[in-house]
Amino acid sequence: MCAIAGYFGGNFSGETGASYLRLMLDHLNHRGPDGNGILIYGDVGLAHARLSIVGLADGAQPMVSTDGNLSISYNGEVFNYVELRQELNRKGHNLRSSSDTEVLLAAFGDKGLDCLPDLNGDFAFAIHDRSRQRLILARDRMGVRPLFYTQCNGAVFFASEVQALLALPGVSHELDPIALDQTFTLWCPISPRTAYAAIKEVPPGHVMVLEAGMQRVHAWWKAEFPDRSDVATDASPEDQLEELEALLMDATRLRLRADVPVGAYLSGGLDSSLLSALAAKIHGHELRTYSLRFDSVEHDEGPWQEMMAQSIGSHHVSVTSSHDQIRDDLPRVMRSVRQPVLRTAPIPLQGLARSVRDDGMKVVLTGEGADEIFAGYDLFREAKVRRFCGRQPSSARRPRLFQRLYSYLPGVQQQTPEYLARFFGVGSEDLQDPLYSHRPRFKSTASAKLFFSSELRGILGSYDAAEELAGQLPEDFKRWHPLNQAQYLETRYLLPGYILSAQGDRPMMANAVEGRFPFLDHRVVAFASRLHPDRKLKGLREKHILKDVARRHIPGEIIDRPKQPYRAPDAASFAKPRSSDYLRIVLSPESLKASAFFNPVAVGKLADKAMQGEIASFRDNSAFIGILSTQILAVGTSDSLSNSKNGTDLNHVR
Repeated sequence: MCAIAGYFGGNFSGETGASYLRLMLDHLNHRGPDGNGILIYGDVGLAHARLSIVGLADGAQPMVSTDGNLSISYNGEVFNYVELRQELNRKGHNLRSSSDTEVLLAAFGDKGLDCLPDLNGDFAFAIHDRSRQRLILARDRMGVRPLFYTQCNGAVFFASEVQALLALPGVSHELDPIALDQTFTLWCPISPRTAYAAIKEVPPGHVMVLEAGMQRVHAWWKAEFPDRSDVATDASPEDQLEELEALLMDATRLRLRADVPVGAYLSGGLDSSLLSALAAKIHGHELRTYSLRFDSVEHDEGPWQEMMAQSIGSHHVSVTSSHDQIRDDLPRVMRSVRQPVLRTAPIPLQGLARSVRDDGMKVVLTGEGADEIFAGYDLFREAKVRRFCGRQPSSARRPRLFQRLYSYLPGVQQQTPEYLARFFGVGSEDLQDPLYSHRPRFKSTASAKLFFSSELRGILGSYDAAEELAGQLPEDFKRWHPLNQAQYLETRYLLPGYILSAQGDRPMMANAVEGRFPFLDHRVVAFASRLHPDRKLKGLREKHILKDVARRHIPGEIIDRPKQPYRAPDAASFAKPRSSDYLRIVLSPESLKASAFFNPVAVGKLADKAMQGEIASFRDNSAFIGILSTQILAVGTSDSLSNSKNGTDLNHVR
């Protein structure tokens, strides 16, 4: 796990190219503190900052093939490199190092881009083919590892993080109004768009090919589901249970491969508990587990974490996040995340990663992906209930299912069926709408756009982020089961665009910690995609088959406990006496007018509510955090505000 950077084209001198590469590495060293390297050949430059995990003694990069034709800078891991090395050696490649980098380079030399489906891993890499005078940029299937690019000084520059590209002279720091609208609707920009107008990303599962005078991007992998009429129903549930257990065991085993110790995040929920239990069995000795706790009872899962740690006998470390820490660390986390966020969730996670690193660890397993591929979110269950009610919109009994769905919300329990039907939009939406499952979330989130300025509204005009998303859906989408449609929307957009980035790679790698995700092993993803929807969401029982597997490995209390999604205190973290200088700067009328994204009067009233601890609604919570995080990015790039009378310098987010 590391950071990569480089360029293609430009016709500038090698000395100038080296200065650009060193400048980018200066902004990536947090990802790779164990060493770095630079390689320049003609108008191509490759740079690498290394976090040593596999091939400690012989895995330095950039690496050149034995024939001198191929060069690579690579971020991530190919977990099945042992098996691939054996296959390549049988073909006569005679690989000598213990590094998966050499395996990847040789695999590409052997099969070109056709090697990509053979890779079981999380990666972003750049390979320069001298004989063909082209540069290949590629990204893993699910979008675990990041890869950004921009045009600058006649060249295409690329890097693992946005700030390395923003450091280049001539690259604009302007935020993209369309990306902002997408974030305030969908929670993240639609790839390849990023928060910055001048910077794009290589989408998950895509390849970019750069040759003289030509630049093209194409998909090498895409999520697939069976047609609704072709969903298998004849497979034995017991056989599927055995297959899933074996897949998860092997996915975990592969992700424990490293020349350094591997730990695990343990939230106390089903997914991380199951992975930790599997890892403890494979490990053969005491596993180190790490948990995040909160000083607010509403968000804390400490008792479940302790129960699970005792069950598997792990060496357990808990880290408690406070309201004050969330407030104070937001600017620092925004430096890592580099996109507006609607929740404070990334902040405690960056603190957790810091504690992991302080404990001497570089690698942790985490449970991300299970909710998406096994239908664990309330959104999937709610969509099912809404469809059921929508078929008989006049029914007085069916809306009562929302009370069963949200049994932990007293307000829902007290409502009449008529109110519940109106509140959840029963009968008000087209059941054939491709975004049916997500419309309530999109509408609820987009209500925060009430605070947009007239200038931003004028720029956006009639633009509709949800409709742009709908226009990008694959042709096969309409033939899929509604649950699979909803899962595709989660795995293709929110998972890489927010969960794996703002809550995953960036907070972890800010502390040089690599996260590994067994549930996102492509074999597990493919298995889940083929399952009949009832094996994932049976009635209102989410993650049905996964729970059956888990019952073989973890206590029933963990499996049967009420679902508690990971959340952190939001606007409450900024109530008095928790106000801070940077809030007064970025939310001042002057700063809001300078960025021109938000209405100063409306934001002023919202900020007053936050300071008084009076924000309770989803809309105001997401609006306040979204506005605050956007303003930190916008003001942090403004030289006029770095010398504020308050003495608070926001240039540290640059």
